[in-house]
Amino acid sequence: MSSIKVECVIKEKNEVGESPVWEEKDSSLLYVDITGQKVSRWSSLTKQIESMNTEKLVGCVVPRQAGGYVIAEGTRFAFVDWVKRSITAVAEVNEKPNTRFNDGKVDPAGRFFAGTMSMDMKPDVVDAALYNLQPDHSVVRHFDQVHLSNGLDWSLDHRVFYYIDSLVFMVEAFDYDIQTGGLSNRRTVYKMEKDEGIPDGMCIDTEGKLWVACFNGGRVLRIDPQTGKRLQTVKLPAERITSCCFGGKDYSDLYITSAYIGMDAEALAKQPEAGCTFKRMSLDLWGKLEHPAETTGNTGRTCKLHTEMPTDPAGA
Repeated sequence: MSSIKVECVIKEKNEVGESPVWEEKDSSLLYVDITGQKVSRWSSLTKQIESMNTEKLVGCVVPRQAGGYVIAEGTRFAFVDWVKRSITAVAEVNEKPNTRFNDGKVDPAGRFFAGTMSMDMKPDVVDAALYNLQPDHSVVRHFDQVHLSNGLDWSLDHRVFYYIDSLVFMVEAFDYDIQTGGLSNRRTVYKMEKDEGIPDGMCIDTEGKLWVACFNGGRVLRIDPQTGKRLQTVKLPAERITSCCFGGKDYSDLYITSAYIGMDAEALAKQPEAGCTFKRMSLDLWGKLEHPAETTGNTGRTCKLHTEMPTDPAGA
């Protein structure tokens, strides 16, 4: 590996920065501030930030094939018209009280997967679930009994779905059917070690290795999902690391978001860059372009159809 350099590239702080996505067409980084209730775009060319407020706590954002973006906010999916700065509700999920959407990502077929979390964030509360928004705006619930749905991605051959439920402190895998979006054969890929913190967002590189952000761990781990071994650790100057994605001209830069939520004045004084967004440069590894969400039909339609996708989440 060549020399490593970590730089704070977005100094504007987010209380809970999350869901970074590189937009190749204009060399910008898209991301959210969950509790700040906003979606932002940072231009790597001009260093300027554009933001718009959301109506609810916004867990994640992804580009939309038809233009604009799709967000998962509160307990609904919604379209964002960036030009008009408008939000149109698309589908509401029947969640239990005190839950909200958290992290999400688009599969290679254009399905927008996003999971929910309990606002209580207690180990014995499993009120959340994993959903996806279909291209026709219907919603599929894949499984429930989730604590805090978080990072997700797919293997390079699209046959494996990687998933994080943060409060079980592991990275898991499912067999994935790209034709149907079905999940089966749930198993453990990596168990977090005591000093590594809480697994949060993640992404995958072109060698098929996972990069996992560690909340309260101040690091990003590179993991081999085939062997379950940690290959590399990237230390950051902030403890609450939330997510990561590849970007830059050739996708060789790793962008890393962080949070400052819950930190007191003393902790913030020790970590002045908490809540900033970092870039790890000079990687000899590359990421890949994220898929946009494929959505069709009338953007003003609100769909409340919920179907159960045939799954085998327990691997039985």
